[in-house]
Amino acid sequence: MSSQIFSKPLPYLALIIAHLIWGANFVVAKVTLQEFPPMSLALLRFSLATLLIAPFFYAERKKFKVSKKDLPQLIAIGILIITLNITFFFEGIRKTTAINASVLTLIIPMLSVLLGWWFLKEKIFLINLLGVIAGLFGAIIIVGVPELFLGETSPQVLLGNFLIILAATVWVFGAILSRKMLKKYPSLLVTGIAFGVGTITFLIPAAREYLANPVWPSQVTMLGILGLIYMTLLSSISAYFLFEWGLARTSVIKADLFQYIEPFIAATLAVILLGEIITIPFIVGAVLITAGVYLGTLAKELHHKAYKTHRV
Repeated sequence: MSSQIFSKPLPYLALIIAHLIWGANFVVAKVTLQEFPPMSLALLRFSLATLLIAPFFYAERKKFKVSKKDLPQLIAIGILIITLNITFFFEGIRKTTAINASVLTLIIPMLSVLLGWWFLKEKIFLINLLGVIAGLFGAIIIVGVPELFLGETSPQVLLGNFLIILAATVWVFGAILSRKMLKKYPSLLVTGIAFGVGTITFLIPAAREYLANPVWPSQVTMLGILGLIYMTLLSSISAYFLFEWGLARTSVIKADLFQYIEPFIAATLAVILLGEIITIPFIVGAVLITAGVYLGTLAKELHHKAYKTHRV
């Protein structure tokens, strides 16, 4: 791959930038959620994102002929990868650290391997199972289960860690459901419908937040607005197009290798900007998860070929 990076660097550069954006998004989300109620932030983010991709959607509208029987599945994808995923992620990252959240998100490929094996009967090897087991042990360490029995962990952080894992789990279910749809429809259509579903489902929770505290919009600072812009323009839109563009010119297997950038960026920014601390148990758990992701997805070419939904 190194020779291809030097001969055709632009696709790899696009993938790297996309993962840099998603890595920083952990810290940006945690900071922005200090000024926005979570469901209101989700509503603003995805309503703006929907408006921004609307011109692209309109330009390609003649290519989009959605069968009525597929509509429930497309809506379900939006509920899983947007509504539930973002709800659990926002609530989780408010309670835990950006460092923990970024590393725990790496369990997504391992969960995808397990669920693909269980539900889609995809082939899996012993080395994949060993990798998944190692990764799950790493996740248990980072979540704080050992410290829980010793009474040395914060219940709030523990809950936040579990919510991040729950966010990853529902995202994988959405990804599995979307595989069939991505064989029939372009990713822009699947993403556009998902964004629209997310926007609609966040309306009532956001309205409740406003009724409970109608003065919160007046308390948002420029930092909060910049965070919203980052999450909308960069994380939801720019990174998506960069990732899809790079993916189309490389392969999903190679693209997935760059996901390890995200925890590194998140951890660096969290230490510098948020004052978070990297502990020895965290390092042990992170090493196990990283090894688990590599071994758990090794030789899963069939899995990788079908795995095209993007992070939001």
